[in-house]
Amino acid sequence: MEYRRLGRTNYKVSILTIGGFGPGVYPDAQAAIKAVENAISEGLNMIDIAPSYAEAEIRLGPLIKKYRDRLVVAEKTLERTYEGAWRELKTTLSRFGVNSLDIYQFHAVGSLEELNKIFSEKGAAKAFLEARDQGLIKFIGITVHADMRVALKALEMFDFDTILIPVYAAAMTMPRPENDFRPVLKVAMDRDIGVIAIKSIAKRRYVGEKRYTTWYEPFDTQEDIDMAVWYTLSQEPVATYAMAGDIRLWPMILSAGKRFKKLSLEEQSKVVEVFREKGAKPLFPENL
Repeated sequence: MEYRRLGRTNYKVSILTIGGFGPGVYPDAQAAIKAVENAISEGLNMIDIAPSYAEAEIRLGPLIKKYRDRLVVAEKTLERTYEGAWRELKTTLSRFGVNSLDIYQFHAVGSLEELNKIFSEKGAAKAFLEARDQGLIKFIGITVHADMRVALKALEMFDFDTILIPVYAAAMTMPRPENDFRPVLKVAMDRDIGVIAIKSIAKRRYVGEKRYTTWYEPFDTQEDIDMAVWYTLSQEPVATYAMAGDIRLWPMILSAGKRFKKLSLEEQSKVVEVFREKGAKPLFPENL
């Protein structure tokens, strides 16, 4: 497994990250725990998790405590107020039985209104800064899923250490300001911000039967997953890709990660064209 520097954090992280959503929602708790232990045994040393991921914190808390010295733990909160963020952080630390988290993130920020609330006098940012001063968290990050313009604005407002965004080939079948990750990656590169990618294997929004616990329809053959994961990991300065929200897809993603081959610009363009022919579309904006 390849490892990369996660921006200014200087953590050396595996190019694949354990995504907490899949293990949190999978019906079989023991199978979910086993999938995470297997990922750790394969060399993955970063986990991205949230209290909003169903049972994820409860199921995986003992594993995080057990492997704390080996894992870079990235947590996140949907709370936007000072009191709410403090309350949720303390609950998470208690569930994990640990003294600190490596990265704490504002989760799924979707609008300028949310950003303004976070950075208001009684906003969550104040709690994050206090927690960092007290050594409860080391680095501060943000995750933006739907609109890259919000991500760019956030990076103007605060000097984040990490950012988590969708970086996926299907977005480039119809680039729009909402889904074009390239300007965000440029800022991250210029300022040494660690980039965590999501949605790599997204094909489009579901059409018809929903076969996976991912909210989008994923690519689900080894060939397509190879192309998708290699495309994402070929974008600079992406450090790692958080695996999809269905643990049944993890074996193919792990295989792609272990065999990672950096794609040339020509090969990247070819992946986009192949996916376009297969009906791939950006997840945002919704009306595409």
